[in-house]
Amino acid sequence: MVGSLNIAFVHPNLGIGGAERLVVDTALSMQQRGHRVVIYTMHHDLSHCFEETRDGTLDVRVGGTWFVPQSVNGRFHILCTALRSLALARKVTTDREQYDVLFVDQLSAPIPLLKYAHAHILFYCHFPDYLQAQRNTLWRRLYRAPFDLLEELSTGEADEIVVNSRFTQETFRKAFPHIGRVPKVLMPALNLQAYDKPVDTDDPALGVLRTGKRTILSINRFERKKGVELAIDSFAALQTTEASCLVVAGGWDVQVAENIEYLKELNTHARDLGLRTRTVAPRGISAQTKTLLPPDVVPTPTLIQDFCDAMDDVDVLFLPSFSENQRTFLLSVAKCVVYTPSDEHLGIVPLEAMYMRIPVVAVNSGGPRETILHGKTGYLCDPSKDDFAAAIKKILTADDDAWTCMGNAGRERVKHEFSLDSYASKLERLIVEMLQYPSSGSALFGVLMSLFIFCTAGLTFALAYWL
Repeated sequence: MVGSLNIAFVHPNLGIGGAERLVVDTALSMQQRGHRVVIYTMHHDLSHCFEETRDGTLDVRVGGTWFVPQSVNGRFHILCTALRSLALARKVTTDREQYDVLFVDQLSAPIPLLKYAHAHILFYCHFPDYLQAQRNTLWRRLYRAPFDLLEELSTGEADEIVVNSRFTQETFRKAFPHIGRVPKVLMPALNLQAYDKPVDTDDPALGVLRTGKRTILSINRFERKKGVELAIDSFAALQTTEASCLVVAGGWDVQVAENIEYLKELNTHARDLGLRTRTVAPRGISAQTKTLLPPDVVPTPTLIQDFCDAMDDVDVLFLPSFSENQRTFLLSVAKCVVYTPSDEHLGIVPLEAMYMRIPVVAVNSGGPRETILHGKTGYLCDPSKDDFAAAIKKILTADDDAWTCMGNAGRERVKHEFSLDSYASKLERLIVEMLQYPSSGSALFGVLMSLFIFCTAGLTFALAYWL
């Protein structure tokens, strides 16, 4: 039996992505098991977050925002994030709280300074950051070098390191050869109750999503590494597009330049293929922000009858910054979910789709190979439009019994292998094992690492000015 613990979660940005859903569900599961939980974050937009983080269910504290902006003229993102993480770590260590465990998620930079909290630190590594960064110029390689070193050094300071899949575990070992430990695998889970909630059919925001067509759904952040062009190309390659529509939904933040640029690129790409597009403006968006969206934007409906059957003349609908009710509705009506990232470390979306009895088509690499059963709960394909289109067509043309059988198999797999209760039990066991040993590392190292970041910041800005 585990006694009540004080647990703090440290997460960069509480938006509406899969990583954010996981940390929220993890915090909820620990809270429901009798532990006291606090979430620290650098960014929490109340209009762009999960309900539990704004309605008082979870104690959310924001820090680091006063110290430095998210970027400088759209540049130096990793540098600014590292500096902001130090300010967040300072807030954690100076709050009048004594924590038993710090669950540090995604970003390892604050770990050395968090040693001053005198708590055991568990780091959840989704994927080594330096493997995702671009190094296509000498300047980029020089700029990234100190942060790549920082990532390995700071990650090694955690008392326990956990990864989200066997694929990430193997990648971690190759990426950080100087960390002698092999991280443990703790595959993410779904809060199944959240997906069992009925759709609020009176929600006016559903009006624009209603259609008599078969819905093919893509859910991803609007980031280039997600490869959403593959979903559009595959849809265009289908011979039955007139009876189907593609909904491209995902996280979209006005403060993230890539989100803005990539949504426009995808819209242009679809139109170049001869597809008719429409973009739904997020609810409550300002007139100024609306200008950052593609030109075919329509407002979110304010009356339930508005825009009903509006997708009859649309092939691809873009839905940036969707609501939870819109997500639930789409997952209740979709015939197929396409998941396009290559070498994705895990991917929550395939689990969401399978639990909602929707067959999934995904790239045959990375985490989806560990979650999707090929031919039983969906299809794993080469990242080509022809392979994806063929798999999508199989699902769309399957008879009702075959489609239902595949959907039921996916739901049963998620219920047995990826339930939140099972995940929480495994996490608790990891925490208990970690607490049996004294916390590793030195707080002095945190000071040295902080000085390292500050010196790197000064040098980077000086070089940028000089060049």
